[in-house]
Amino acid sequence: MTLQDRTIFITGSGGVLGSTYVRRMLAEGARVVATDLPGHRAEALQAAHEGNENFRFYELDVGEEDQVTEIFQRVMKDGWEPNVVLNNAAITGEMLMGAGKSFPDFADTTVADFERTLHTNLTGAFMVARQMDRDIVGRYPATLINVASMYALNGAHHPIYDGMPFKNFSAYGITKAGIHGLTVWLAGYWAPRKATVNTIAPGAVFNGHSEEFQRRVGELIMAGRMAQPDEIADAMLFLCSAQSGYVTGQLLNVDGGFSAW
Repeated sequence: MTLQDRTIFITGSGGVLGSTYVRRMLAEGARVVATDLPGHRAEALQAAHEGNENFRFYELDVGEEDQVTEIFQRVMKDGWEPNVVLNNAAITGEMLMGAGKSFPDFADTTVADFERTLHTNLTGAFMVARQMDRDIVGRYPATLINVASMYALNGAHHPIYDGMPFKNFSAYGITKAGIHGLTVWLAGYWAPRKATVNTIAPGAVFNGHSEEFQRRVGELIMAGRMAQPDEIADAMLFLCSAQSGYVTGQLLNVDGGFSAW
């Protein structure tokens, strides 16, 4: 029960990793404030934890400034004070595939599509962090964890996506690189107010992928396979806990050795 003194606020809680974080954090004694867009993911998450007194859910679109500026005050008004925040919400390739979106070549990528991803993945993370600055940081010790990707500081291996129903698209890696820029800037800015800021960079996480895609990805990874969601959550639990109190401004790769070749 390493998180009994933690109230953890998570954006994008309904996805494969977000829902795993929620489950594991509740198991470790944390209070969890889960947020996501309305829809089937949110409904499934609420159904999974219905009746758990340490779980609460709020609808939140991190791209809507009005929603972000009021979210922490709403949570505090309801009696909880978040001291750990996870910037986890993002537009991903698998999310676009699930929504039936196409994956255009780079030359055919529209500015509107690029900026939509930029707004959710990076501007949304900025707005959540800014609201932490206004409502949380300095009132009590706090932690922000920004979720990046194995592609934040490493180029995508485009051939592994040949013939697959989803692709790696430019805006994703670009925004995930920017996420760590937010981390290192804030880590120094918030240090005098006893707040830590770190980035976690998950590797390739299994989510029903085909055997062929698993094989292609596994050849690029020292561990030889994709991660299970709980393996990423193991590292996230450490970053959320008091044991990470002397860690700030860092990027933790949890990628099976992908970035170390």
